Amino acid sequence: MYEKYITSPVPWIKEIPSHWALIRGKNLYKKMQRPVRKEDGVVTCFRDGTVTLRKNRRTTGFTESLQEIGYQGIKKGDLVIHVMDAFAGSIGVSDSDGKGTPVYNVCQAIGDSNNFYFALLLREMARTGYIQSLYRGIRERSSDFRFEVFASQFYPIPPRDEQEQIVRFLDWKVSAINRLINLRRKEIKFLEDVREIIICNSVYGINTNSKPIINEIEHINIPSHWKRMRIKNLFDMRDERNHKALQDVNLLSLYAKLGVIQNKDIEYSMGNHARTAEGYKKVYKNDIVVNIILCWMGAVGISLYDGVTSPAYDVYIPRQNVCSQYYHYLFRTKIFSDECYKAGKGIMAMRWRVYSPQFRNICVPYPPIIEQIEIVNYLVRKCKIIENHIQLIHGQIENLHDLKARLISDVVTGKIDVRGVEVPEFAPVEEEAGTDIVEEEVSE
Repeated sequence: MYEKYITSPVPWIKEIPSHWALIRGKNLYKKMQRPVRKEDGVVTCFRDGTVTLRKNRRTTGFTESLQEIGYQGIKKGDLVIHVMDAFAGSIGVSDSDGKGTPVYNVCQAIGDSNNFYFALLLREMARTGYIQSLYRGIRERSSDFRFEVFASQFYPIPPRDEQEQIVRFLDWKVSAINRLINLRRKEIKFLEDVREIIICNSVYGINTNSKPIINEIEHINIPSHWKRMRIKNLFDMRDERNHKALQDVNLLSLYAKLGVIQNKDIEYSMGNHARTAEGYKKVYKNDIVVNIILCWMGAVGISLYDGVTSPAYDVYIPRQNVCSQYYHYLFRTKIFSDECYKAGKGIMAMRWRVYSPQFRNICVPYPPIIEQIEIVNYLVRKCKIIENHIQLIHGQIENLHDLKARLISDVVTGKIDVRGVEVPEFAPVEEEAGTDIVEEEVSE
């Protein structure tokens, strides 16, 4: 802690070190509006604070601009603030030269501010919810953090040398935490691979402890007493239609990683946009539900609920001597997903539909019903053990995220004095994306 604090007039900080200044944003930064060069690539500001060329991160999941009207030049080292998504942490320092959408505030320091310190400070301001409280935008859960709003706020500013030390200290400590998070994510990936091997070997009758190299169902040597059957001979299509109001039914969705879930269990979904569920398909417990657009990514699975789902899904009823749980496991294997991809048809950019006739014509293993049930019971036990380990590691990652957030908060707001801390030489470590991170769609 510092020797002396004063009460802060800034609403999101109770007190600050007495030697820190309080300065309005307009006296710290000016908004740039540079011309775009022909060779400039598109720079994107992500919610984790990364500001980089789009090609450095990913190329999908964006709302693309048909015409780059109003795009502006961005220089390496610029402070970039996403006007609409600042509330969610889309604030950072660009690591690249390029061009950005007009929805970005591209800022250059007027005086002696360290942009990295200020990005950390603004992201803490977002984490407290204060940015969101400043102005309600037209989108749910969003703010409109225009430069005028940013410029009118007071910010706690330590001396420049102290800003430098804060940034060095946090880079060091955050890198150490990121290293631990990355190791935990590798453990999760290993366990997920083990689970995939166990499921594949069980549902396809493969007698090996390694991942099958063959990725085509028809080339897998299944046990001699098993049969090969087309899906249409194992499942009938259910085409019952709903005639109740939306509020009277349980609306279901299907996601590649999560399986079939109730819309009330998720924050947003197509259900928020549906005015009526009339004409939707009825689903009953133990039905197999298929997302015809995403089944090639694993969006096929058994429903644990009674409800309705949109016409974008196919619903299948198991015939006699067919165990839905067994085919739930089989349909969600990488081998089967690849088979769906081969059976599908592209209809537009990044869209791939697998229509009912193609899906129903896929040939799959058909063990005796007793073995289907035995395999399911085995997989339930084994997968439960693995899932418990994965959830334990997810909890550890969450704790590390909390530790990182608290450390950054305490240091950038002056709760912890790091002026006398000697920062050793270290290799910076970025946090790697994992299955517990859902990258947001970026509007540009």
